[in-house]
Amino acid sequence: MWYKLMQIKEWFGEMTERYKLVRDFNKASKEAFILGIAATLLEAKITIGESSYRHTFSKFLGGGLRIKAITGRAFKRHDLIELGSVILDDETFVRKLISLGWDTLEVHGSVGCNGLKWELSKYAKIGGYLN
Repeated sequence: MWYKLMQIKEWFGEMTERYKLVRDFNKASKEAFILGIAATLLEAKITIGESSYRHTFSKFLGGGLRIKAITGRAFKRHDLIELGSVILDDETFVRKLISLGWDTLEVHGSVGCNGLKWELSKYAKIGGYLN
């Protein structure tokens, strides 16, 4: 029985870390926007994710991390790619996202239904040798 209680405690600890990452991202984005450092306000939230991108550590019904750019205009595809690249080019951060149970990165604008998805495990160099 104690083993089960420890598993539950660990699960909540990991969930707390996931929510803290999202909360910290949103807070930093808001501060950068208010101070005029960033021209676009970004908002992160947890979504279902893409089921075909699931991996061993994926969270059920919570494998997606959506970044929404609040601009008041439709984002073009190259804007979405550029925003996604900022995250995907940071291998350490991608590995942290994967270890916390995310499998999908989604980037959306605030206007329209345009959005892009990336499979995080393709950007973490998993299975090879580390440098």
